[in-house]
Amino acid sequence: MNAFDASDLGKRYGKRWALQGCSLSVPAGHVVAIVGPNGAGKTTLLHCLIGLVEASTGGAFVLDGLSAGSPDALDRVAFVAQDAPLYKYLSVAQMIEVTRNLNRNFDTTLARRRLDDLGIRLDQGVGKLSGGQQAQLALALALARHPELLVLDEPLARLDPLARYEFMGVLMAATAEEGLSVVFSSHVVSELERVADYLIVINSGRVQIASEIDELMNRHAFLTGPVEDLDRLSGTVDIVQTYRADRQARVLVRTRGATSIGENWESSSVSLEELVLAYLRDPHSSALRSSNDVVSHVRGVRS
Repeated sequence: MNAFDASDLGKRYGKRWALQGCSLSVPAGHVVAIVGPNGAGKTTLLHCLIGLVEASTGGAFVLDGLSAGSPDALDRVAFVAQDAPLYKYLSVAQMIEVTRNLNRNFDTTLARRRLDDLGIRLDQGVGKLSGGQQAQLALALALARHPELLVLDEPLARLDPLARYEFMGVLMAATAEEGLSVVFSSHVVSELERVADYLIVINSGRVQIASEIDELMNRHAFLTGPVEDLDRLSGTVDIVQTYRADRQARVLVRTRGATSIGENWESSSVSLEELVLAYLRDPHSSALRSSNDVVSHVRGVRS
């Protein structure tokens, strides 16, 4: 089963395309991180997946073919927005009751247990909770719906480092317990290697990377060697980014399988943060250039 699919998905606001030519399929069971700068199209993609906005082109589907935003999809997908829209004048207990009344499927006992484990009292006012506690409350309410797909828009954006760590710890434990698929957008690239196993990089409204992280890391490396050998090197690997000095060059490359790079070049590993930043610096770069590339679940992404 696929967690979600997009087919030539695009969204235009007036003359501006917020998202364009997005075609991908992501298998269920992954924790998917969507990364990109402000205005890249991350939130637009998430809103299309949950049916909050209507696509201008193409379509979005969840859980193996359900139309995004359809009644069947809404019963099986939970969403936590960046600003965690909670009624600040209610108590935690009242917030649980409101959420129960708004959803056909809601596990009150689970919500109360999760909050008790976090030391969040039911009689506390929602508006009196810290930012981290409010994020945990929003997550507990979403998980109490027992979703098959959990979508989170920038859940870490307003949290301090400790609150981010605790939030992601709870999320990962819940993912393991429930076996659900998770997709979240984030600016905090350093957090991704700890929690995500599938990465989507989006820039200027277009998908640049969509791959399992382990496969992605295995197919990228830094090479260091003489500047005069760059032309020859480009015939054996795909160059993502080049850093030049007078005589030496350091090149981030995407390999094409088992490739001989020659004795003049030394290879070193690349971190996920370095890889993401390289693609974000050049919105015209794409990891999706051929059918033999690192991506096995992406179809027809335009570069």
